[in-house]
Amino acid sequence: MTSATAPFTLDQIGTGTARFPSGVAIPTPTDSAVDPYSQTRLPKHVQVEGIQFWPQEKARYPGLVLLHEAWGLTAQIKDLGARLACEGYGVIIPNLYGRLGGMVTANAEVSDALMNKLNETLILQDINSCCEFLNTRDHIKQNIHGVVGFGMGGSYALKFACQRKRLRAAVVYYGRVMQPETAIKDLFCPVLYHQAGQDQWVPHHDVDRLRAAAREYKKPVEIRTYQDALHAFCNEQRLETYRADATAEAWEATTMFLKTCFRDV
Repeated sequence: MTSATAPFTLDQIGTGTARFPSGVAIPTPTDSAVDPYSQTRLPKHVQVEGIQFWPQEKARYPGLVLLHEAWGLTAQIKDLGARLACEGYGVIIPNLYGRLGGMVTANAEVSDALMNKLNETLILQDINSCCEFLNTRDHIKQNIHGVVGFGMGGSYALKFACQRKRLRAAVVYYGRVMQPETAIKDLFCPVLYHQAGQDQWVPHHDVDRLRAAAREYKKPVEIRTYQDALHAFCNEQRLETYRADATAEAWEATTMFLKTCFRDV
């Protein structure tokens, strides 16, 4: 379900796959058009693979990188990508498990194993390459980007917001806070953090560390707490943790926050 104020409906949203090299210059559509072998040549670099969603009305939109939970690039996260596109953004969802075969799982042990196999440096490089890829799209505004992440993806969203200087917004749904939290001194954009009040995966004192670091370094971090909510309260596929009321409240806060961050662009 999209928000009542969303400028586009789902039937106005385009979708497609994306594939581009990680950590190097991204070929533009023009580059590919003049290279007759671009589609068949074996790439030298690891490729980021993902899914895109965008409003089909001809215009230029801010770009969002959407980062999935430990379950992988599921149908649920694709639905969220389409909903964000309805709000007026060009969205890319990279498969963070691309180097591990791109798995999707509903098994907690498997998802934990996959998450623990990830190389943080390479994942942050992949996310940065997503922004560079967005810069090659005609329908995305140059360097007007944000990141939104859930769970594991939220952890990476917060770290990425402390790395990319040109980022305009970061929304973190119950992501872990980095150690040490002094990394927050390098935060470049406003952050909206959604905290589950009953989260066992992200302890309360970790969010307190984030709050204290934001205050110490004078960084724009807003923390919203949903007191009775469990970790992953926005994932309707996890019936044991899903909370519809908290999800709706968090979504409304997210769309308003993004609108504010991109207001002048």
